Amino acid sequence: MPKATSTPTITPHRHRAITHETGWVIQHEIDAGQRYGVSTADAQRIKGLVRENSELGKANEILKLSSAFFVQAELDRRLE
Repeated sequence: MPKATSTPTITPHRHRAITHETGWVIQHEIDAGQRYGVSTADAQRIKGLVRENSELGKANEILKLSSAFFVQAELDRRLE
């Protein structure tokens, strides 16, 4: 059985600082036009449009159901 050591072994990542870019650095470059991608402003606009589209879909479904209800009520009234 191996002995437990009191100090953990740390593997240094020497090249990580050179090759790894954090998300905010990449996003800043996209927003500045230095890199291809979706800018923060565009992402926010898309998110808002998706939300609005969802709300409009729900409103259309409600209108379809209410229209069908009133058509059925009108047909029932005419048959009486």
